[in-house]
Amino acid sequence: MHKVSIPQSVIDDVVKHRGREHIFDDIDPAKTALVVVDMQNGFMMPGVAHALCAEAVNIVPNINRIAEAVRKTGGAVVWIKNTSTAETRQSWSVKADMDGPERTAERSEAMAPGSKGHELWAGLDVKPDDLVVRKTRFSAFIQGSSNLETLLRGRGIDTLIVAGTVTNVCCESTARDAMMLNFNTVMVTDGNAANTDEDHNAALSNFYLTFGDIMSTDFAIGCLRRNAQKELAAAE
Repeated sequence: MHKVSIPQSVIDDVVKHRGREHIFDDIDPAKTALVVVDMQNGFMMPGVAHALCAEAVNIVPNINRIAEAVRKTGGAVVWIKNTSTAETRQSWSVKADMDGPERTAERSEAMAPGSKGHELWAGLDVKPDDLVVRKTRFSAFIQGSSNLETLLRGRGIDTLIVAGTVTNVCCESTARDAMMLNFNTVMVTDGNAANTDEDHNAALSNFYLTFGDIMSTDFAIGCLRRNAQKELAAAE
């Protein structure tokens, strides 16, 4: 598990401008979705992964715990699958040019629909009523990447809890774009994984300063349960 270390100067700045450390601790569970990014064999399974993130396996239990809490408190769970197709390689040709032919071929094979790499990690607790969404860019929200925004709006979702891999690329890109589309957005400090502690903490710090909130798994689950109980009490 990553050693999470957010500079005190970042926390102080957040409190100064927002009034408290966790601006979204009052989230409405029924309007919340857990968005799990790229927890696929193509990033997690040795011998299959084109870009292995060894740390991703360690966050699986926390993701499963949050997913269970979100479902039990009335929210939605969305599993995002990074996807490479011939159309993607053409419409996002700048990435192929940057990666070069060998790396592009490895990624194309690992993340092709129907491949072993494209499958979600077997240890994830995916339920039949969960949503599974394919994306074709780092961010799930950027134009042309997926239909995620439409699906969430249709369910009345206004708050997102983002987990997955890797923290500083697809997870952060998705979370930043979510905020700019006017979703309350939280990144899970021990539910995202990067290749190094430094990458992980830098991404969380940057996101926290400007784009949204960060919470541990236990803190996020506590917020969901507490606010769900408040809703029940108010309805009685």
